[in-house]
Amino acid sequence: MSAGEIFGRTIQLFLVDGKPTGLRKATIHGWTGMVLVSSQSTFASLTNREEVDRTGVYVLNGPDPNEQGVSRVYIGSANSVRDRIKQSAEKREFWETAIAVTTSDDDLSKGHAEYLEARLIELTANAGRVKLDNGTQPDTSRRRLPEADIANMEQFLANLRIILPVIGLDMLKPQPRAVTLSTTPVEERTTGVVQFEIRHKSGVQATAVEEDGEFIVLEGSEALTGTGYVQQSYGGLKEKLIADEVLITSDAHRLRFARPWPFNSPSAAAAVILDRNSNGRLEWKVKSSKQSYNDWQQTQATRQGTVK
Repeated sequence: MSAGEIFGRTIQLFLVDGKPTGLRKATIHGWTGMVLVSSQSTFASLTNREEVDRTGVYVLNGPDPNEQGVSRVYIGSANSVRDRIKQSAEKREFWETAIAVTTSDDDLSKGHAEYLEARLIELTANAGRVKLDNGTQPDTSRRRLPEADIANMEQFLANLRIILPVIGLDMLKPQPRAVTLSTTPVEERTTGVVQFEIRHKSGVQATAVEEDGEFIVLEGSEALTGTGYVQQSYGGLKEKLIADEVLITSDAHRLRFARPWPFNSPSAAAAVILDRNSNGRLEWKVKSSKQSYNDWQQTQATRQGTVK
């Protein structure tokens, strides 16, 4: 394996009661950390676990009651996660998922947990993917730990960055470069990246790039409005983008993206742009060609298989 090449990781996901909707326990091979995930219906099972009566951090996650399509999270720490997570859950009605993070050898101190809590809040705020229910943002510089302990906790966080998306929580995932570098000209920030486009018969045009599993529609792209089509899947998302002024009025039949926006799939992006449910894998074409996103993806898969 060449220098700098990324190794694979083994994540062990244990279904505690044998059901995919039940209590889940996630670990990474060689890591002492463990993540327990419950819904409201399995919350009692979570808090009854011996591992939860240890020092650690926790997250309550659910839909934001004030903004459609937005998640809200609360992050906390405690000497006994069991006691504190119960108190926090009782005070909050928005949460649907509870996540407890402890260790198999119970080696986290109060200082470690408070450092992790502060850094999780900081990283979540910087990522900007969810609404934080925490009233204040702790100052990590005041969480004084020995240098070696800080290094260990940053490695702990690195493992959480890997494991949280696997259990469905993207709160730590940084925004794509195509979004964060929006002050840089499109030509510069998309150099070497395949661009996709929609050129609709109405004259509406849109351009997008794919980055780290997200499909980012670039600023200046257009979207149809008032077509009269029944859009069941992404109508709420489009309304939110209009309310947040991501989509602004261009003329009577068109909207324009005022800034780049990441979608979770090409179809979600195409549906918002064409104002109807759409198969984005066919609607999006490689820029200046007739090759669909689907055909392009198949070509990439074939090439990767050949290289191996």
